[in-house]
Amino acid sequence: MIDDALRARLHDLERRVAIATHRFREVDDAADDALRGLYLTDEHIDRLLADPGLVVPAVDAEPVEVTPTSPLGHLCAAFALSPIDADILVTAAAPDLDRRFERFYGYLQDDVTRRRASPGLVMDLLGGSPFDSELRSRFGSDGPLVDGGLLRIEDGDRPLLTRALRVPDRVVAALLGDDRLDPDLRRVAVSQQLDTSRSVAGLARALSSGDVCVYLRQRSDAGAIGLATRALHEVEMPALAVDLERAHPDDRLTLAELAIREARLRGGGLVVGPIDGLHPDVLRAIAEGSVTTLFHGSMIWDPRIALRSVLTVDLSPLDGPEQQELWRRVAPASIDVGALSTTFRLGPSQIARAAAAGRTQAALNGGEPDVGSFAAGARTQNSVGLERLARRVAPKATWTDIVLPDQTVDQLHHLVTRIAHRHQVLDEWGLRRGGGRGEGVAALFAGESGTGKTLAAEVIANALGHHLYVIDLSSVVDKYIGETEKNLDRVFSEAEGVNGVLFFDEADALFGKRSEISDAKDRYANVEVAYLLQRMEQYDGLAILASNLRGNLDEAFARRLSLVVDFAEPDPPQRRALWSVLIGAAPLDAEVDLDFLAERFVLSGGNIRNIAVTAAYLAADANRTVDMAMLIRGVQLEYRKLGRLCLESEFGPYLAYLDDTDDRQPKGPPTPGRPVTAPV
Repeated sequence: MIDDALRARLHDLERRVAIATHRFREVDDAADDALRGLYLTDEHIDRLLADPGLVVPAVDAEPVEVTPTSPLGHLCAAFALSPIDADILVTAAAPDLDRRFERFYGYLQDDVTRRRASPGLVMDLLGGSPFDSELRSRFGSDGPLVDGGLLRIEDGDRPLLTRALRVPDRVVAALLGDDRLDPDLRRVAVSQQLDTSRSVAGLARALSSGDVCVYLRQRSDAGAIGLATRALHEVEMPALAVDLERAHPDDRLTLAELAIREARLRGGGLVVGPIDGLHPDVLRAIAEGSVTTLFHGSMIWDPRIALRSVLTVDLSPLDGPEQQELWRRVAPASIDVGALSTTFRLGPSQIARAAAAGRTQAALNGGEPDVGSFAAGARTQNSVGLERLARRVAPKATWTDIVLPDQTVDQLHHLVTRIAHRHQVLDEWGLRRGGGRGEGVAALFAGESGTGKTLAAEVIANALGHHLYVIDLSSVVDKYIGETEKNLDRVFSEAEGVNGVLFFDEADALFGKRSEISDAKDRYANVEVAYLLQRMEQYDGLAILASNLRGNLDEAFARRLSLVVDFAEPDPPQRRALWSVLIGAAPLDAEVDLDFLAERFVLSGGNIRNIAVTAAYLAADANRTVDMAMLIRGVQLEYRKLGRLCLESEFGPYLAYLDDTDDRQPKGPPTPGRPVTAPV
C-alpha cells in the first residue's frame, strides 16, 4: 500500500510533468505530421493528465513530510539519501508505480519506445540544469543511488543525458513497504539454525560500536551462524545470513552486492560464510559494503583483502555439554543423547539435519526414532570429499567376530573408551594439550599380514557408529616433489568434516623412518615424514596405522601414538575359535575335525578365512556339505600361495587328500559327506 509521503511526491511529479508538457507543446511544430499516429497525441496525454490514476491530489494540500518510519524515509536514512536523491529515485520509479508515467515520459522524450526517465528528463522535471555538476554527480557510480544499488543506469553507449534509468524491482517493493527477501537471494539465503547457549555479550558490544566487520573463525561448525544472528538481535538489527558458495562463481559478486543492498533495506546486518572458497574480490566488496558484517569460515583472514579493519574472533568447537543441549532440542526425551554427543562431533546445522534424517530413517524402517536411527542420521552428515581419496566401508563386524588375546581386545576397547570420554577428560578436566595440537586419537596396529588388523579397525568403527575410511596409498603417494604432502593435507582436511575412522594400511610406506641425508631425494623424503608427523598431531579424529613391520616406523611416532596394539600369530585355541567363526553357517560334514586343523596348521586368521571360503565354494560346486577333503584342499592351495611345503607331519592321516595336479576334485579315498540341496 502506497504511503502518504510517496503519494505526495508522485502528485508533485505529475504537476511537474504537466508543466513540462506545456513547454514541450510550445516548441513542437509537428502538429500536422502525417506520421503522428506512431507516437502519443496531445489529446491522449491530456486525457492521461485528467485521469487521477494512483495519485489523488488534494486541493491546496500541505506538503507531506517524509518521516523516518515511512518506507521512503527508511530508504533515505539507510542509504544516506539527500532530498534531491529521493526526488530522483521517485521520478525514476514512477513508471513502476503508475503506468501512465510510461506514456508521459515517452511523450516528453519524443520517443514512444522510451518509457523510462533519462537523467536529462529528470533534471528538467526537477528544475535542474544539465550543466550543474553537483546534480550530474548524483547519477555517477559513486553517488548514493547507484552505489547503493537503488538505481541502475542502462544504455551505457548513449550520452549520459539520454540513458535509461531503472529502479530494481526489490527497491520498488521496498518503496511500497514490502519487506520480502529479494528473489535472487533466496537460493543462497541460510535459514535460522540451532543456536548454542554461548554468551554473545562481548560480540554484541563490538557490534553496538557502529558499522563494524567481524570474522568468526572456526575449524569446524562451532555455531558461528547462530552466534552471529543472536549478537545482531541483541543490538536490535535483523540478520541476513547467506552462503555464497552455493552460487556459481560468476554470480557471487553480483549476489554479494544484492546481499549488501538487502541488509541495508532491512536496516540489519549481514552474516556471510563459509568464506574459504570465495574470491578476494567478493570478500572485498562485502567488507567495504557500508553494512555491519560478520564473516565465518576456517581460513585465516588476510588483512590485505580490504581497507576496512576486520576483527577476528576464534571460536572453539562445541564441547560435549553444548552438543548434548542441541541434541535434546531435536531428539525425543527417551533417547540417550549423551551417547550421540560423545561419539559424533557435529555442529548445530549438522545436528539439525542429522535429527531430520534420523526420523526419516526410523519411518523408513517402520519404527520409532532411537539412538541407532539418529546415529545413522549423524553419519549422513559426513562430507564426501574424503571418498575421493579413501575407500569408505560401512562396518558390519562386531566384537564377536574377532578372535584375539584378551589383552589385545582390552586395548581395542580402550580405544573406544578414549573416543567416548574425550570431551570429559580434555575439556571438563582440562587435560587438553596446547600448541595447537588436536584432540584426536592415533593408534598403531602392528602385526603380520592376516592377524586381524583390518578386521579390528572395522569392529572399532562399528562400535563407535562410524564409517571406516581406508586410505588408498596410490592416491596419496606421488613421485613428484611436494605432491605427497598436498595429498596428505587433502586427506586430513577432508577428514575434519567426517565422523569416521581413518585407516592407513601398510602405513610404513608413508610413516617410514627418516634417514641420513645423502642426496636431494633423502631430504624430500624426510620432509614428507616430518610433515605427516605434524599433520597427524593436529588431527581431531581417530586414525589407525597398520604395519607389518613395527620397527620400520619413525621413532617420533611413539610419543604421538595414543596406543600401540600388537597382533600376534594365533595359538591353537585361538585358531580353533577362528575356524569355528570363519566357517560361518556353511553346512559341515559330521567328520570335519576342526581341532585337528587348529592344532596342525599354523595359520593366521586371514589364511584360515581363505581356506574356509575355498572349501565352501568346492562344496557348493559339488552340491555337498563341507568335508575334510575340501578343507585339506583349501589348506593345500593356501600353502602354495605362501610357498610352504605340504609335510606329512602336518597333514597326517589326511595326506592322501592332497592333489598334485590342477584338477578341481581331490584324489584319494572316496569323499565322505552327504549330498545337500541347500545350505543349512
